Amino acid sequence: MVHHETPGRDLTTEADAPDKEWLERGRLLFAGPCDFVKGVVALSGLPDADRAEVAFAGRSNVGKSSLINALTGRKTLARTSNTPGRTQEINYFRLGPADGENLYVVDLPGYGFAQAPKPMVARWTRLVNGYLKSRPSLLRVFLLIDSRHGPKSADTAVMKDLDTAAVSYQVVLTKADKITGAELSKCIESTGAVMRKHPAAHPEIIATSSVKSAGIDLLRAEIAALAAAP
Repeated sequence: MVHHETPGRDLTTEADAPDKEWLERGRLLFAGPCDFVKGVVALSGLPDADRAEVAFAGRSNVGKSSLINALTGRKTLARTSNTPGRTQEINYFRLGPADGENLYVVDLPGYGFAQAPKPMVARWTRLVNGYLKSRPSLLRVFLLIDSRHGPKSADTAVMKDLDTAAVSYQVVLTKADKITGAELSKCIESTGAVMRKHPAAHPEIIATSSVKSAGIDLLRAEIAALAAAP
């Protein structure tokens, strides 16, 4: 694995740097094919859980699509928009060759503020909750939080839902280029304090910038380690 936990050590800080092997394996994983598979609007439309998958969740307009594009090195793989709530489906992407070893990358609908009727938002919420509770192939949810603001009430509510569903999740801070180093350190510290209250939360935080590509190699390495785990 990328990270090694030591009993008694406080790991609720920015992720430790993985070794060169995992950085390279992460690079190779995301340098290969990455194709859009389908958009899912009902649980009956989910693809078979026949391979590992990782999912990305976060508030509307937190930068999920931009992060997925940065990870894969493709500018338009996931659609981006300045309008919160545009992603209204569970979008599946296949990472790796169709006829070989591959995994799914899943883009979940944004939560929190959305410019959509309340019944539609409620439908998305039921869809995502149903997905989280029914995917044995789900390795981890990467919970994206805007580094300018830190965890909001909507984020902590999702953390509680993930705790209840016993779904492992890890916080990824986005838009780190928009704040100073001191502000980022403060956000990592305060976010870590929140994470310590949630049993399903992975203890390490990865800070990223899709614009500057900061932290992208660390996140790739983390996903590669998850995919390789027995």
